[in-house]
Amino acid sequence: MRRIFPVAAVLALALTTAACGSTDTDTPAAPAPAATSASASPSPSPSPSESTTEAMATADIVDTAVAAGDFTTLAAALTAAGLVETLKGPGPFTVFAPTDAAFEKLPAGTVDTLLKDPTGDLKQILTYHVVPGKVMAADVLTMDGQKVKTVQGGELTINIEGDKVSLTDAAGGTSNVTATDVEATNGVIHVIDTVLMPK
Repeated sequence: MRRIFPVAAVLALALTTAACGSTDTDTPAAPAPAATSASASPSPSPSPSESTTEAMATADIVDTAVAAGDFTTLAAALTAAGLVETLKGPGPFTVFAPTDAAFEKLPAGTVDTLLKDPTGDLKQILTYHVVPGKVMAADVLTMDGQKVKTVQGGELTINIEGDKVSLTDAAGGTSNVTATDVEATNGVIHVIDTVLMPK
């Protein structure tokens, strides 16, 4: 599988060039999904070696997302919910990161309402986007239809159709994965186009 992401800011990170095999080092008993792109794949590019890929990850998950520039709402929400230090911890974590555009799809006023009660629904929603362990895109190849448990406690269902991967949340909503294997020192980020809801 190869990652695709239309947002130039994340491409500019150049933290990884292609989705390749897992470098998982303590994946929990229930494997978590990583994902492929949400659109047709480009011409194959060489996959970096494991050591090269690891060397490219120089910042933790939070700093990697902030540097991308397309996750300002997510960063603000993590700060409000008191989750920044957790996601700067050793992990490893797999984060399905909604872009600013994903948050903009929510009904008007939703984000403001969530920020007013950061330790309530906001924290539940944010932790629903995190899966324990570092799970790379290649790990999802045989997981079509499987459910994986999130840090929040709820489950996500993996859907694979050709080279497209999506996640179905507990509320029945679907989010497409638009980029995969953005590595960080304490895990990996997979970018999604819709905020996932635990209920």
